[in-house]
Amino acid sequence: MDKILLNGLAFYGYHGAIKAENELGQRFIVDLELETDLRKAGETDDLAYTIHYGEVYQMTKEVVEGQAYALIETVAETIASKLLDNYPQLLACRVKLIKPDPPIHGHYQSVAVEIYRERVSA
Repeated sequence: MDKILLNGLAFYGYHGAIKAENELGQRFIVDLELETDLRKAGETDDLAYTIHYGEVYQMTKEVVEGQAYALIETVAETIASKLLDNYPQLLACRVKLIKPDPPIHGHYQSVAVEIYRERVSA
């Protein structure tokens, strides 16, 4: 399957189970993998046959920088749902939400969740 990849999208949000995270906020990094058929876009050079990644960036930004959630799992699920709802040509998506600086003691690079959601036919 063809894929559109958006990597390292950086935002500032207020998600977390600890009150200070909701008040102070922190950085979030998002990686997206969008599965869709890109053949017609490649053959015609027409934006109408692909997924506009500028719009995807803006939609992701609105979720991450919008309503605060306790869990990053909820943020990732919201992003995936909005993508599948708004792009009928999107067959599946992978959303990785990285929290580089969570308020936990220890040495680590980051914590993250990654989900994969497919379009369900009725």
